[in-house]
Amino acid sequence: MKNMMIGVDLAKAVFQVHGALRTGEVQFRKKLTRKQFPAFMAQQEPSMVIFEACGSAHFWAREMEALGHEVKLIAPQYVRPFVKRQKNDAADAEALVIAARQPEMRFVESKTVEQQSCAAVFRGRERLVHQRTADVNALRALLYEHGYVFPVGMSHLNRMTALVQDETVHLHALIREECLDLLGQIAEKTARIIERTTKLKTLAIQSDRARRLQTMPGVGPLTAVAVEAFGPDMVEFKTVRNFAAWLGLVPRQHSSGGKERLGRMTKAGQADIRRLLIIGAMSRLKWSQLFGQFCSVSKVYRV
Repeated sequence: MKNMMIGVDLAKAVFQVHGALRTGEVQFRKKLTRKQFPAFMAQQEPSMVIFEACGSAHFWAREMEALGHEVKLIAPQYVRPFVKRQKNDAADAEALVIAARQPEMRFVESKTVEQQSCAAVFRGRERLVHQRTADVNALRALLYEHGYVFPVGMSHLNRMTALVQDETVHLHALIREECLDLLGQIAEKTARIIERTTKLKTLAIQSDRARRLQTMPGVGPLTAVAVEAFGPDMVEFKTVRNFAAWLGLVPRQHSSGGKERLGRMTKAGQADIRRLLIIGAMSRLKWSQLFGQFCSVSKVYRV
């Protein structure tokens, strides 16, 4: 067991480092620049290095592991209670060490380069979908201002396109040009979304874990890639309910005095995987409802 624990408050330019023994004795407190930090850590004996699970934490975790250190990542909400009095970089670094000493502390598993790469493609597609939705809403609002009403949804885009391109429709020339420009942006984003979707499906085929996930009802290639990119190794969860709790699919508790009070779903976990799993489950539920209705009708009419 490594006796030295080093808490590091990550930043863009200046890192605050707090070194202490497992018994709590402080060994050093240092403020290092981004260039000084790797050199300083290379001089230290193999230690336990603790980061807050933030944007660059997974990169630095891989860098520290390459230097022979053991790395632990802690979610920010678990570090906050251990900050003494005023919040500053030095207090945050010290709080990381104190939090890591707690025997019941939960840690975040560091991600590999492959996981982060898949996550980047997935999030890029999500960003394009949001941007395209904003453009479609802008187009619908523009047409609404000039007397043409369309329902919400991508399914009505062809109708809007036909109206804008119809020369017999009474639209001012500038309005028509603006609508055509929006349609061009929507078409460009659609092509880029299709490209990223194809890339994600290819990644789902290449991964053995993603292929096995797709054998489950309601789980498609996008959901499988999301679990691959954002989820930890499943051996980290002792039970299925622990995985559900990690996703935020458990009720909120406000229990006291031996009386259980359960509220709504917490939604406190990984949002991307949770959303895709719910969509997949609802799709299977609708098919089962339709099948049940068909069976009922068949019995009545003896089909």
